[in-house]
Amino acid sequence: MSRWLLFIPLILFIVLGIFLYRGLSIDPTELPSALLNKPFPAFELSDLKQPNKRLSTADFKGKPVLVNVWATWCPSCRQEHQQLLKIAGQHKIDIIGLNYKDQRDLALSWLQQLGDPYRFVIYDEKGMLGLDLGVYGAPETYLIDAKGIIRYRHIGVITEPDWQKIQGMLHD
Repeated sequence: MSRWLLFIPLILFIVLGIFLYRGLSIDPTELPSALLNKPFPAFELSDLKQPNKRLSTADFKGKPVLVNVWATWCPSCRQEHQQLLKIAGQHKIDIIGLNYKDQRDLALSWLQQLGDPYRFVIYDEKGMLGLDLGVYGAPETYLIDAKGIIRYRHIGVITEPDWQKIQGMLHD
């Protein structure tokens, strides 16, 4: 019986090795979303540029849109911005901004300096809509269909290959 006790560390090492090997094959940009194939969360928040204007899901139902979560404190958002301007310039899909846990004046200055790819920007100062979406951090981008259903979630910077993948989903 005591000989079998000597094999316990070896068995634990093998099990741990299997879990670690499995972890290497997981794509960190594809975190599961509980909202996939469910309606975009209901909200009523102000427009970044027009603080007295209230926005809701009704403002983007009727055609597919990208909802891009961004903030001025996010270095990856700055890296992603040129790609968003390019996508917006192609006029294939509207991009809705979700300014997440940011300061209004800094966000307005950012858009003035770098360009504005957004049809409009939802100002989520407290991060409550981001919380409802399950945002891990900026940038995150959601593909919303014409019925307001979340069809895809991308975590991190959108690159050209990512955009090609999203475009393919638009035609499905």
